[in-house]
Amino acid sequence: MSRLSAANETLAREIISRYPRPKSALIPLLHLAQEQDGYVAADAMEQLAELVGVAPAEVLGTCTFYEMFKREPVGKYVLNICTNLSCQLNGGEELLHHAEQALGVRPGDVTDDGLFTVEDVECIAACTEAPCMQVNYRYEYRLTTSDFDELINDIRTGNRSDLPEHGTLGLVRQHIPADRLAGNESPEEAGTPSWFASRQPAPEDSGKA
Repeated sequence: MSRLSAANETLAREIISRYPRPKSALIPLLHLAQEQDGYVAADAMEQLAELVGVAPAEVLGTCTFYEMFKREPVGKYVLNICTNLSCQLNGGEELLHHAEQALGVRPGDVTDDGLFTVEDVECIAACTEAPCMQVNYRYEYRLTTSDFDELINDIRTGNRSDLPEHGTLGLVRQHIPADRLAGNESPEEAGTPSWFASRQPAPEDSGKA
């Protein structure tokens, strides 16, 4: 349970400034909260509600709608193993069972060392590469049980620096200088877009059938 750090609150305000309405920034703000703690803490959601001017329930509703946002602590590496049809036919179920045995957890649990959470998931849109899984939403294709064991060992020994810890959306943070911001004028202030006005009938034609 934690609010945003001072540095992340500053970053949150920068993110909000990019949007015409503050609440439009909710999804990137939820990613920011999850990057800080590895999951979206309740106190962080309350702070996000304060920052964008909505009720905490609206932040909670957005958070719970998307699978990638976790509301409880998870492992540093979340392993999403697909068991939908294509993966199932190519060994997805066997891969999931192997992961459970190798790590000593059931889907949704965290390993004792806090490193891994295993999840049994629906299609992750890589059917031609079955069986596949994601590690913190980065794809691993056509995995055998031996491939899985090698991957886990590489993570434990620090040989997969391309896989950031859970919650890190991107390895490079975008910063937009204030003088380069664009498109953040509210619809009420912007008036009718020129492209919309150009498609309206001329006044003398408005009464014609």
